[in-house]
Amino acid sequence: MAVDPARIDKFRRLPIDGQSLKRLIDAGLTWLRTNKDMVNALNVFPVPDGDTGTNMTLTLQAAWNEIKDSGTSHLGEMAALVSKGALMGARGNSGVITSQILRGFSRGCHDKATLDVATIAKAFGEARDTAYKGVVRPVEGTILTVIKEVAIATEAALGSVKDPIEMLEVAVRAADEAVKKTPEMLPVLKQAGVVDSGGKGLFFILEGMLRHVYGESLETPTTMVHSLSAMDLQGALDEVEEGQDYEIVVDFVPTNELNLASFYARLEEMGTSIQVGEGEGMYRMHIHVPLEKRYEPIDYIMEIGTVTKVAIENLLAQMDDIQKSKQLQFTPVEPGSIAVVVVSPGQGLSRIFASLGVAAIVAGGQSMNPSTQDILNSFENLPTDKVIILPNNKNIVLAANQAKEVTVKHVAVVPTRTVPQGLAAMLSLAPEGELQAVADKMAKAMAHVKTGEITIATRTVEIDGVSVKDGQVIALLDGKLVVSAESVEQGVMELLEKANAVEHELITFFYGEDMPHGEANRIADVVREKYKSHEIEVQEGGQPHYQFIISIE
Repeated sequence: MAVDPARIDKFRRLPIDGQSLKRLIDAGLTWLRTNKDMVNALNVFPVPDGDTGTNMTLTLQAAWNEIKDSGTSHLGEMAALVSKGALMGARGNSGVITSQILRGFSRGCHDKATLDVATIAKAFGEARDTAYKGVVRPVEGTILTVIKEVAIATEAALGSVKDPIEMLEVAVRAADEAVKKTPEMLPVLKQAGVVDSGGKGLFFILEGMLRHVYGESLETPTTMVHSLSAMDLQGALDEVEEGQDYEIVVDFVPTNELNLASFYARLEEMGTSIQVGEGEGMYRMHIHVPLEKRYEPIDYIMEIGTVTKVAIENLLAQMDDIQKSKQLQFTPVEPGSIAVVVVSPGQGLSRIFASLGVAAIVAGGQSMNPSTQDILNSFENLPTDKVIILPNNKNIVLAANQAKEVTVKHVAVVPTRTVPQGLAAMLSLAPEGELQAVADKMAKAMAHVKTGEITIATRTVEIDGVSVKDGQVIALLDGKLVVSAESVEQGVMELLEKANAVEHELITFFYGEDMPHGEANRIADVVREKYKSHEIEVQEGGQPHYQFIISIE
């Protein structure tokens, strides 16, 4: 980083109070958001739902929303507000751990008006301890390791550093080194050729704070381009904001080598939700723009290359259709009975859950993890104090448990990690039973089902002995990569063999939003031909990214 000595001296002369912390949080959020796509792309598995960067950004955004209008100059008070906002806005495992880091930091400086060297070391130590306590089985080589190394480095620096800015420099260096070492601690990272995404996200937060002190730009991302198959255009649709009237997607071949930094800079003048993908010399640009600017990205790209395809969609009309389709009929909840809240990734799956008697559904799943507040809101107004939560995704379990801790209601979390597990659990629901006994019965039921998932690889990698090429069909069995294939049909058939489906009785296919109903039925017929004694069902799931979610029981 290029350092401005005069600016540094100014920061060192001024006390770091509540308002200073507010500016640092804003800077950390801005730099994380700028590099969000890079963090997302560090997903270990080659599936199109890497969302660590998104979850951490939304979590820190919730913290910022809590403090943006606060005028307190007391450091501890501001840190407490940061912690509160992050706690309720936490999304996904990475977001929940980030909220725990901020919670611990707040504890370390709760009674301090300003931040000194000793306090920052204590706060990072508390952040480490709180984060580790919040995870049942801590795994090294993750964001936990990074905050631990930051705490160790800042504690060791006591007595040798002179001010909090120098201590922040120590923290950033420690985070950077810890992230680089994560592949040596977690073999799956080394196999995939990536560093830990959550750790990298934490590094960007701390680095953003230091860049603010140094006066460096927080808007130009570390250069990174998606592969075309990794571009999450549906995920971008889920983030439509005011002024984003049209979605523009342009495929083009640049006349000269594309300068990504200047390309992004020009696009940022036109709109938001910018994504750029590249494949064999062709680029795809995605952007959301207001009505009056809907042709500007096209005109600009025509100046720098040859346009091969253009797609323009009215986002407001699409979102209106989505909202209308979300209207579901739920079973009324009787006072004193058990209400079940489930997380569902698709409209078809939501209808199935509604038919099984759930009281509320939280939209979410792969690439769209709901926040602690979202889960809390789903049951706080239900006319009962007994609630069971089915997360249906391994990356939502921590947020569900966090919602359990911040409500006065009696809540049990049945840690379903997949949709089929959630459906199996629902079949054991006894609404008039005793809460923990019913939750235990549902937990036992979920163990009797295997889950298969079919999707498209977003990176070339070898994991657990399975070699995968970007763009290939891949299959996961209970979350483990087991098959790479040249077609969805091949992936399904090999997955069923890996799952030893011949020893089971029922196979249910939930087809995704990108899988035509006719093709889903055709593949199911192929399965029926091989597994003649089995019951084969086909249901609309509507989930993004995954052509099939398969229940084997």
